[in-house]
Amino acid sequence: MIEDAYHEAFAEAVSRGGSLLTAHKEAIIAAGMLLSALIGLEDEEAKTSVIALNLRPLTGRE
Repeated sequence: MIEDAYHEAFAEAVSRGGSLLTAHKEAIIAAGMLLSALIGLEDEEAKTSVIALNLRPLTGRE
């Protein structure tokens, strides 16, 4: 679910014309917000947890 949120937010940011780095940052924040809402972590702790997952954009080679 967290991974899906990341990929969806990344794709949305890229489709708006954002850079890949900006899209990645937005996706981390979106996934962190979801994690925070799901299990009640503070925002920064949730963001750190998402970063630890080492999520990356899909390249079509998965």
